[in-house]
Amino acid sequence: MSLIDRIDPNRLPGHVAIIMDGNGRWAKSRGLERGEGHKEGIASVRKVVEAARKLTIPYLTLYAFSTENWDRPAEEVSGLMDLMVHAIAKETEELKRNDVKVHCIGDVERLPNYARTALIECIRETEGGTALNVVFALSYSSKWEITQATRQIVREVMNGRLKESDINEETLASRLTTSGMPNPDLLIRTGGELRISNFLLWQCAYSEFYFTDTYWPDFGEEDFYKAILEFQGRERRYGKTSEQLTPVTPSKDTVTNNDESTTLN
Repeated sequence: MSLIDRIDPNRLPGHVAIIMDGNGRWAKSRGLERGEGHKEGIASVRKVVEAARKLTIPYLTLYAFSTENWDRPAEEVSGLMDLMVHAIAKETEELKRNDVKVHCIGDVERLPNYARTALIECIRETEGGTALNVVFALSYSSKWEITQATRQIVREVMNGRLKESDINEETLASRLTTSGMPNPDLLIRTGGELRISNFLLWQCAYSEFYFTDTYWPDFGEEDFYKAILEFQGRERRYGKTSEQLTPVTPSKDTVTNNDESTTLN
């Protein structure tokens, strides 16, 4: 029986998030420039998007570029931006054919104009997709996101739109860039590192974590299915006892949008 046939279609995660790590080390291990690893990583994005679509997983979020990545050598950053634009131009039609809708979260104002324009066009072209929501985290960090949400709340309290006594967890969650999306049920990190690197810290409070030594360029559909099977073998208690649990369902933590978060939908 193949891996995909072993997956229970009634116990799928509603949202899978992936930290795509290991491009540079993959290239170095082969005597190649780091940029070659990033290029090869695009193929893995394509494979994982297809795997998620086959399983009918509603949301897939990919950590593509962090706010900390701006501190990398200028040549590498420029190469990543060029690669992103090239990939968008190449893949948009295929995404449309496969009924995929593209979103973006992060401080997109920091992107070069040509990259931001290409991204916005891809989002516009795929806005009718219903089979899968693919969310690219670009120029993103969770600390930045929570700081922006906090500033928005402070402004609303100061101008009388919000009472301090009314502030609760949903107040903050509804002002995050992921507002309106379910929280990740499963977080996958490739490349062997055992940390989540400032990614969806609020949203992953109850996520299951899956770490693999496989570098991102080597991560394909079968690796994705292994992670899903591992997820399905876990017991998610949300602070309760095993006896209190009901059958596993996708994440229940969807919040509504409250306008000012930096999200491209």
